[in-house]
Amino acid sequence: MTDSPTPPITYLGSADVATVCAGLPVVDIVADTLRAVHRRAAGLTPEAALRWTTPAGAAARSLILPGWSGDAYGCKIINASLGNHRLGLPRAAGLVVLNDPETARPTWVMEGGLISALRTAGVSLAAVRALRDPAEVTEAAFLGCGRQAQVHLELLLRTCPALSEVVLYDQDPDRAHRLAAALGSSAPRLSVTVAADAQEAAGRARLVVAVTTTTEPYVELDWLPEGALFVNVSLDDAAESLLLGCDALFVDDWKLVAEDEHRLLGKLARSGRIAGPGEPAPHGGRSVDATLPALVSGAFTGTVGAADRVVVNPFGMGVHDIAVAAAVRDRAVALGLGLALPH
Repeated sequence: MTDSPTPPITYLGSADVATVCAGLPVVDIVADTLRAVHRRAAGLTPEAALRWTTPAGAAARSLILPGWSGDAYGCKIINASLGNHRLGLPRAAGLVVLNDPETARPTWVMEGGLISALRTAGVSLAAVRALRDPAEVTEAAFLGCGRQAQVHLELLLRTCPALSEVVLYDQDPDRAHRLAAALGSSAPRLSVTVAADAQEAAGRARLVVAVTTTTEPYVELDWLPEGALFVNVSLDDAAESLLLGCDALFVDDWKLVAEDEHRLLGKLARSGRIAGPGEPAPHGGRSVDATLPALVSGAFTGTVGAADRVVVNPFGMGVHDIAVAAAVRDRAVALGLGLALPH
């Protein structure tokens, strides 16, 4: 028996990933993946985390998130340093690796920063579609005005055609004004204002998206107007009063949330103040109403009223990165993109 030739690894750089992603229906891909997770046709395994302090004193971490969706298997490696802005670099960067389902050999490696940002925004918008009529979303507020805010806004404009007002806040006012100026050029129909503080921004919209780097919760329940949907992307923005007092609380994966030792929701779970979906609410606490896979699949039997304050806490599931990367791979093949590298 002769050995078969080893197939090459195909590398897709950031420019090619951006080209492929430009027309990708990311929200639909993410929603389909949530439904697949619910019927166990997609899933993930525990992630690994390496954390350190950089020589310049910034907090840094490297995460590895394995997942599978259909016949796509792989992992995302996503790294971040809170000091990168001082170097003129994005906070996060990484790679997605896709494996051959039969041989388990790595077959595709692609720049993962944009894929990670897109799947994150895709989860947010899939939740918005499940909880609110997108045609009735007219205003949105963003806490944090970096790359995640930009990507969220791009998908938000595609998903919510009636969006007419955007309120921005960032601890760095220049960053907020730069995003406002960019929106003035790319989406001139929008009324864009920069708020003086986070509470003002959160109080002026019924869709509030937190995309910051904070490690200190600060958004209180009474900051939000009736009917507000708070998407807690950066995970540590929602204060205890909001997590415990909101009318409905949704997470993407309860096990990931409950086992996390760094975020407030995980701490509340381990202290016995928040229980998982379907579990009795602890005394003086609450239960999570449902996971996003159950919500998007229609398995959530509860009701969410128009005046309810709702929190979505998407911890981040590597399965979405694999599903989006698989779609990127398929489109890259069709377009003839990618660089073949020898094993």
